[in-house]
Amino acid sequence: MKKILAFLMILGFASSSCEPDDICDPTTPTTPRMKIEFYNIKIPSQLKDVDNLKVIGEGMTEGVVLNPTATGNSKYLANGNTILLPLNTEADLVKYTFILNFDNDNPLLVHEDNLEFNYKRVNSYVSRACGFKTTFDLNEDEPFILSDSTPSDPLWIKRVLVEQNNISSENETIIKIYF
Repeated sequence: MKKILAFLMILGFASSSCEPDDICDPTTPTTPRMKIEFYNIKIPSQLKDVDNLKVIGEGMTEGVVLNPTATGNSKYLANGNTILLPLNTEADLVKYTFILNFDNDNPLLVHEDNLEFNYKRVNSYVSRACGFKTTFDLNEDEPFILSDSTPSDPLWIKRVLVEQNNISSENETIIKIYF
């Protein structure tokens, strides 16, 4: 009886010291989104807030969630000077429509421009729990294409500047948009 009790105690201690290694730590860097900042075209060093910016990716119906703490349609709208956009991990380009003043009742104040980002993908193994992550390198020759959604409406995005081509962290500004 003592042997059985000792065996059960040893088994209990041994199993209590094991930790599952199949949980991905939330602080582990995974596939980054592209950080975009908005600037004042008249004062290029000054950040400028966008008003009710909605970004819709090609093939999406609702848009990119830009405000995850909001509810309803507000989660698709940005009112600030920085956004994070996901890139496609299964293709070397992604197309977005940037709609400024999305909720405005006056259609003359709603402006749509298209931005297509071209990049190369690099997959790397993180861990058994986290799997793989993808980092991106914007193409040197043509990292983006800016076009107008409505030819009768001039571009609201006046200039796009690539700060750096390598997207490996969400903490670094990749694109600056001037308007």
